[in-house]
Amino acid sequence: MFRSIPLGLHQLWHQKLRMVAATMGITFAVVLIFVQLEFREALFASAVRYHQSMDYDLAMLSPKTDFLLVAEQFPRNRLYQAQGFDAVEQVTPVYLSTAVWRHPTEPGRSRRIFVIGFDPTDPGFGRLISAENHRALQIPYQVIFDRLSRLEYGPVEALMQERDGELTTEINDLEFTVVDLYGVGTSFGLDGGIITSDLNFRRMFGDRDEGAIDLGLIRLAPGQDPAEVQAMIQSRLPGDVRVLTRAEFAQMEMDHWGSTTPIGYVFTFGAIMGLVVGAIIVYQILYADVQDHLEEYATLMAMGYNHHYLVGVVLQESLVLAILGFLPGLGIATVLYDITAQATQLPMAMSINAALSVFALTLTMCIFSGMLALRKLKTVDPAEVF
Repeated sequence: MFRSIPLGLHQLWHQKLRMVAATMGITFAVVLIFVQLEFREALFASAVRYHQSMDYDLAMLSPKTDFLLVAEQFPRNRLYQAQGFDAVEQVTPVYLSTAVWRHPTEPGRSRRIFVIGFDPTDPGFGRLISAENHRALQIPYQVIFDRLSRLEYGPVEALMQERDGELTTEINDLEFTVVDLYGVGTSFGLDGGIITSDLNFRRMFGDRDEGAIDLGLIRLAPGQDPAEVQAMIQSRLPGDVRVLTRAEFAQMEMDHWGSTTPIGYVFTFGAIMGLVVGAIIVYQILYADVQDHLEEYATLMAMGYNHHYLVGVVLQESLVLAILGFLPGLGIATVLYDITAQATQLPMAMSINAALSVFALTLTMCIFSGMLALRKLKTVDPAEVF
């Protein structure tokens, strides 16, 4: 009969303050795990936003380039050499740098902004901007602004709606007109961006070498295998460039942020610390519970219940604590994701996979703590207790 009674739940409910304290501790650990893991996921997802938005099959860059925001220059003619291969349909030279953006309504405020320049007659950004945008960029001193940039750049979208779709501001102390918007978003190294023509780019950065570019986009003819063409181009060009597939280009960026910089390590370490904190809290609660109920456990053993039954009781308590701590933690983390996403424009949102993963970690954490607390039960001897 006793096997049908959730004894572990009754023991927790009998000492409500202890159960509440344990639940709060686990909730804190769950929120910490959620936030750290999601920041880590947002780090990688945001780092490759431009990689995924550009239209290309292969990317050409300098061997010295570790990530997109600080790309090293290489000779533009290398990209045109690649265009000579039959498998290559078209190439797009891309210029990258950061400029000083002047706040459109508060001229005393300025901020660095990511600038992309390319020949608007090339198709390298067909996924990101329209054909009309391509034509608009051919006009001098016109740019397209990322509407998902941080608010510190000013209410650009709202101002454009008020001013018939155009907004004038200063970029690198030159007057430019924002004629349209696109949407990519921010990252941990990027607060905002604009796209313009290669000629406008050189107007912004007059000291740039015209024959040097930062990135080359290679579009292959239909039916071509990117890996095969990559190997062919790489084998016939000098070593001052390297050619990557879309997947390799994105992986290069993620490797930089995950391994080269301390940010990825910090987020992973934070999640581990959340697990450790939660495990310690659950262990202390369950150990104290086992200590307080030694006589009851001894009585059950004297009545014929074996050690496995007592193990089941403690693990039942672990399961209950995991559920009680996870549910409010899930709700709090979801709210924090929404607040953070609105404030930073980072891609943070609760997903089913993330919820299931963190619940599995929480359950593992609680069961592990319960197994540690069970060591006290191994010493229970009814004859010694009574």
